[in-house]
Amino acid sequence: MTPGQIALRALIVGFIVTFAFITGFAYTTLLERKVLARLQHRVGPNRAGYIPIPTRSGKERKLLGGILQPGADAVKLFFKEDITPGKVDIVTYNLAPMLAVIPAILILAVIPLAGKVPWLVPDPYQYFAIAPGVNIGVLFVLAITSIGVYGVVLAGWASNSKYAILGGIRASAQMISYELAMGLSILIPIMLADSMDMGSIVAAQKNGWFVFLQPIAAIVFSLAVMAELQRAPFDLLEAEQELSAGFNVEYGGMRFGMFFMAEYMKMGSLSAIAATLFFGGYRGPFVDEFPLLGFVYISIKIIIGLLIMIWIRASFPRLRYDQLMSFGWKVLLPVAVANFVVMAVVLVLDAEGVFQPIANALLEFIGR
Repeated sequence: MTPGQIALRALIVGFIVTFAFITGFAYTTLLERKVLARLQHRVGPNRAGYIPIPTRSGKERKLLGGILQPGADAVKLFFKEDITPGKVDIVTYNLAPMLAVIPAILILAVIPLAGKVPWLVPDPYQYFAIAPGVNIGVLFVLAITSIGVYGVVLAGWASNSKYAILGGIRASAQMISYELAMGLSILIPIMLADSMDMGSIVAAQKNGWFVFLQPIAAIVFSLAVMAELQRAPFDLLEAEQELSAGFNVEYGGMRFGMFFMAEYMKMGSLSAIAATLFFGGYRGPFVDEFPLLGFVYISIKIIIGLLIMIWIRASFPRLRYDQLMSFGWKVLLPVAVANFVVMAVVLVLDAEGVFQPIANALLEFIGR
C-alpha cells in the first residue's frame, strides 16, 4: 500500500471505530444505571423507549425498558441552556472539554481489535487496528493518557471558581501519583513480550494470558486505572460534600456533556488496554481459524471490565483524600516497584539459563 492508501485506510477505519465507540459510550451510561439499580434494588430507567410484548392477561409487557434513555439524555444536553460565567478565561474554558474527550478517542488508535482478517488487514500487518504495526504503541498510550489531566486541570483553573480550582488541583496530584504505579505495571507485559507493539503483546499471550503470570501487575494496573478515571471510590475531585461538582461545577449543557462523555469513553478505552496487556486482547478459542471472532472476544472483555468498574462503584465508599494519596504512594507504588524489580531479575536469570539446571534437577528428583 502507498502512504496515501495507508492514510486513507486509517481515516476510514478510525471514523468507523470512533462512531461505534461514541455510540457505545451512550449505552455504557444506560448499562451503569441499570446495573447500579439492580445492585441497589431499584428499577432504573424504564420509560424512555421499550419493545411492547402482549401477554395473555392483556397487560403489555415492556421489553428493554429505557432503551432510548441515552438518546433522551443527549437531546436534553443539546437543548439545555449553556451559560458561560463571567470572568472565565474564555479560550481555555472552551478548550478544556475538548482536551478531556480527544485523548479518550486517540487511545483507540493502537488497540488491536482482531487478528489477520484477510480483507481488512493489509500486508505486512498481522492484526486489525486503526494504526497497526506501531512499534511504540504502549509509549503512545502512556503519552495520550497523560494528556487527559490537562482537560481537568485547565477546566478548574479557567472557571474562576474556588471549588473548581480545588478539584483541578486534586486531579493533577491524584493522576500524577497513580500514573507512576500504572507505568511500572505496564512495563511487565512489555518485558514478557519483549516488545512495545500492542499486537506483539497480544501474540505473546497465545499460550497463556499475562494475568496468570503476573497477577500482581494486573491488580496494580486495575487500581491505578480506577484512580486515573476518577471513578468511585477515587472520585475525590468531584466530592460533592466539600467541592460541589468539583472541576466542572461551572460547566453546563453540552460542554458538561463532553466531560461526562470523556469519563465513560475512557472507561471503555482503558478496559480495552487492560484486556490487551493482561487478558489476551482479541485472542480466544478458534480465533486463528476465524479471525472475525477477535471482535467478539475483545468486546466481551471490555464489557466485563465495565461491569467490574460499575460493581466497585456500587460497593465501596469514597476514600478520604489523605487515604487516597497514602494508598498511592505508600502501598501501590512500592508494590509496583518491588514487582518490577523481581520480574526483571527473574527474566535476566532465565535468559542466562540459571533456572534450567534447577528444573532438570527437580525433574530428576521427582523421577526417582
